[in-house]
Amino acid sequence: MAVKPTVAQGAPGIPARWTSSAKSGVGTALSRASPVWFTLSHGILNEIYYPRLDKACTRDMGLIVTGPGGYFSEEKRDAAHDVSPVEDGVPAYRLANTATDGTYRIGKRIITDPKRPVLLQEITFTPLKGSASDYRVYALLAPHLVNAGMGNTAWVGEHKGKPVLFASGRGTCLALASSLAWGACSAGYVGFSDGWQQLQHGGALDPACRRAEDGNVALTGEIGFSAADHTALLALGFGASPEEAADVAFASLKQGFEAAAKVYVENWREWQAELHKLDRHAASGLNTYRASTAVLASHLSIARPGAAVASLSIPWGFNKGDDDLGGYHLVWPRDLVETAGGFLAAGDGKQALQILTYLRSIQQPDGHWPQNVWSDGTAYWPGIQMDECAFPLLLADALRRGGHLPHAKLADFVPMIESAASYVVRNGPVTGEDRWEEDAGYSPFTLAVEIAALLAAADIFDAMGNAEPANYMRETADCWNDQVERWTYVAGTELCAELGVNGYYVRIAPPDASGAGSPKDGYVAIKNRPPGDSDRQAEAIVSPDALALVRFGLRAPDDPRIVDTLKVIDARLRCDLPQGPFWYRYTGDGYGEHEDGAPFDGTGQGRPWPLLAGERAHYELAAGRGDRAESLLATLEASAGPGGLLPEQVWDGPDIPERELRRGAPSGSAMPLVWAHAEHIKLLRSLRDGAVFDLPPQGVERYVKARTTCPRRIWRFNNKIRSIPAGKMLRVELAARGVVHWSSDKWLTVVDSKTTENAFGVHLVDLQVADLQPGSTLVFTFFWPDTSRWENVDFTVGVEGPDSQ
Repeated sequence: MAVKPTVAQGAPGIPARWTSSAKSGVGTALSRASPVWFTLSHGILNEIYYPRLDKACTRDMGLIVTGPGGYFSEEKRDAAHDVSPVEDGVPAYRLANTATDGTYRIGKRIITDPKRPVLLQEITFTPLKGSASDYRVYALLAPHLVNAGMGNTAWVGEHKGKPVLFASGRGTCLALASSLAWGACSAGYVGFSDGWQQLQHGGALDPACRRAEDGNVALTGEIGFSAADHTALLALGFGASPEEAADVAFASLKQGFEAAAKVYVENWREWQAELHKLDRHAASGLNTYRASTAVLASHLSIARPGAAVASLSIPWGFNKGDDDLGGYHLVWPRDLVETAGGFLAAGDGKQALQILTYLRSIQQPDGHWPQNVWSDGTAYWPGIQMDECAFPLLLADALRRGGHLPHAKLADFVPMIESAASYVVRNGPVTGEDRWEEDAGYSPFTLAVEIAALLAAADIFDAMGNAEPANYMRETADCWNDQVERWTYVAGTELCAELGVNGYYVRIAPPDASGAGSPKDGYVAIKNRPPGDSDRQAEAIVSPDALALVRFGLRAPDDPRIVDTLKVIDARLRCDLPQGPFWYRYTGDGYGEHEDGAPFDGTGQGRPWPLLAGERAHYELAAGRGDRAESLLATLEASAGPGGLLPEQVWDGPDIPERELRRGAPSGSAMPLVWAHAEHIKLLRSLRDGAVFDLPPQGVERYVKARTTCPRRIWRFNNKIRSIPAGKMLRVELAARGVVHWSSDKWLTVVDSKTTENAFGVHLVDLQVADLQPGSTLVFTFFWPDTSRWENVDFTVGVEGPDSQ
């Protein structure tokens, strides 16, 4: 009597979790007909994204092998894994998984079908003990449609008389078909009735488990291997309906793997052939340059050309569930500009221009860019980071200077540039969050990007014949550049005495609600620390971020303040690992695994970032030490995991095998980090050119060579400075037309100075107070003509000796 199909038991399943973020491969077909992106780790497929690269549709898909005497082996846990691209620069992969007990070997080739939304996996099963008839091999698939493990429905069905494994969720469907007829199949709830549980505990699949609805589900199917048929082709198709997903899956099966692979490989060959030849091979034979360029291109959107996510991974994903929708498969404007820089360095100016075009499309009405967005431009996190608002200006100028944005096309971007520049001058220099997305204040990195961006924007305005806004950009940049040390440089601290330096740049100086920030005052609340252990004195926190002052052209590499800061950075943040030196992000960083290797869970201990080795290499090259830069390049490349992918962080503690943590190897954070691969490409280009590739020239010419200073300081309602050096005039900038009612002698005499509106809608006036002596006090208030009212609050600015600031 046939068993009546039933809905599996155990609904809705255990809480859903993602999987390892330590990827060994990422790939896509470079084809608009195939909006599918895949990731690999531990010898199996992980997240597969469709129809956008920010929509994960699976957790993972791997194989289970059973055999005589209750034998049970899961390839991702019970095998040694080897992964390699089919050729340099082509992210199609060969995988070899050999059982650690010597029982079997599984070979795989994995691509996406360039002609349709299908993931193809050619699998060869070779028994190393016994014969093929002794074993059964099962495919185990965990759907996560879309970006969530819960709310999925899975079932065993048919399509045109052939068995298929189906799943659906949130309007997206998948269908898994096999070239060898499926044997026993099941659909169940993860942790209770899924195929893994059935095979582990019962040795066979339950034929009654044909459907699992609205939960954390899994599909399992026996692949029909035999002595005669030891190779199978699995096709995982996607579509808006089960029928559509099955149709494309069977179309790919009919076409076959070789035909799809030929087009897939050719697409990548053609793209790689157009790039600069910066090729470099690691000891393993892997072409590290082509691995990096492939990573960049594999993270590009099809639906929204120019969009690229930060990583096709979820940091510590095995410890995160449906509450982490975005992971790192989101667009960060900062990472995106860095990615564009990688494309530019590799010679793909067309793609870099497409990125700028995408950035233009997601710019907000007030001129800023969101902290991060889904690829369609929908904002995800609400923070505002001033470096992200300024970076697109640097990209526009780099494209202009590189000949990729000629005058005719430049005009199309002028509204974006005007809006962004206006936002920066109105809202800088203080940032709501630094580049590590944590603290507000005066950050050397953010300041460097803002100032360099304003100078770049000024050159663009000049190129368009707009002298007035260009002058205003430079005046503001000069004013901020003059105060970088006032805001972020300390001297005479305990750390100075301990290390024998005169001073150093801090990581960030907190904003001061009552006036300009001072790095010696107040505390910085370090994120990701345990309760009660977050506040640190600003002067006690240092970061390699200070090197941005050199990278963006504001300070010379041999500036004594930079040299002293390097000594502090190396004393506090350098970590020597087997492959060379790395650096932590900043003092007391909490974004990383716990001391015992447990995953980051809101608190932890920051680990070294290979990216920072690339940034240090660029500094060494700028300082004329190319040999050190070459050495750091090798260190950066040696941090890569299997497949040549660069991680966000590397493990700096003793080996912890049970947590897959090995000293100097990738930690559990994101891998690959596209930003790190972009830095790698730029470093290769810089070393070839003998100069830092992405160094903006304006700051070097203006501040390092010409030593331009600013004759004024700027007061605004969002930056109420409390003092100015003697000999400086005071510029007052307002959001509306006003009259500055001011006195320098306690109201014995009064001057009324009317503002004028500039090209950015800023109402400003320069108060001629340069002749005031130290100790003088300027007091002022405002009359607002448009509303015929007084501000009724007095503001004061003191005059200090020129050496006090």
